[in-house]
Amino acid sequence: MKIEEKQTEFYVCDSIITLANRWDHFLARFGWRRNHRRVKPGLYKLGNPTQESLVFASANYTLSFDALRSSLKEIDGYILVLDTRGINVWCAAGEGTFDTDELVHRIEMTELSKVVNHRSIILPQLGAPGICAHEVGKSSGFKVEYGPVRSSDLPNYLKTRTATAEMRRVRFNLRDRLELIPVEIMAFLFIAIIAILIGLFTGEIWKSLQILGILITGLVLFPILLPWIPTRDFITKGLLLGGVAVMMIYFLPAYLMNGIFGWALAWETLINMLIMTPVVAFLALNFTGSTTFTSRTGVRREIFTYIPILTAMFISGIIFSIVMYLIKLRS
Repeated sequence: MKIEEKQTEFYVCDSIITLANRWDHFLARFGWRRNHRRVKPGLYKLGNPTQESLVFASANYTLSFDALRSSLKEIDGYILVLDTRGINVWCAAGEGTFDTDELVHRIEMTELSKVVNHRSIILPQLGAPGICAHEVGKSSGFKVEYGPVRSSDLPNYLKTRTATAEMRRVRFNLRDRLELIPVEIMAFLFIAIIAILIGLFTGEIWKSLQILGILITGLVLFPILLPWIPTRDFITKGLLLGGVAVMMIYFLPAYLMNGIFGWALAWETLINMLIMTPVVAFLALNFTGSTTFTSRTGVRREIFTYIPILTAMFISGIIFSIVMYLIKLRS
């Protein structure tokens, strides 16, 4: 049970995205101080709303809040910001922070029933998994209305209060995937730096570059090529892409330099396949948290099905690598 005082006065916002907001968005894309991008939960006045004005719900993640308010240009209304602990609407709905209890609680804490005469609140469609509409109505008296997937479609939606099929369609195009790459890179930047430093100190720069190539494959190429990799599961997509990457990064350069495909090259290629393809597959699985078309059950199924296989491949590759090293010492 949340212990919180009721909001006694409105917070104020506008539809203008300032340079400071854009800088904040830029840093957020790189995951910088991720937990500090929060808006204070509560009821915000946008423009000069009246008791008849519309009410919109948002997460208290700055990018979600800014996307909503910037889409409501020249619209007077209220924005009810839920406490999602700084998580965007879609992820918060899946994690249980953009949910029925929080929505009802926020309606009560802001005394929304005294602010507006109507009993309707517009929620983003991606928040639907966390909301039980009839429970909201039963507990608060407010009817839940689901707006379009993207806040940018709100102006057209509000003309008829009806969402077209295109407004309901969840898009995850190339631009969306490119926007997610920086934060994925930052998550593994430390490993990349270590790989470079090891190469500098040991003189094995080429091997460090090969490791960086594998990381780039999983962190950059995978999001870009995601729709076109011809398998269903993220891990199998990663394994397929990882296999191609190993052939291009490890096998092909070695073959072009030596011009001979012998047992040593075959053995080394196998070892790299066993070690590096699971790495790309793991990075691919990590990307499920950034997509709009995965589910908890689907990700859990992939984890339980494929992680043991990836682990076995990786350990086998390490063992074979040690064996190959010992053989080279004897010879």
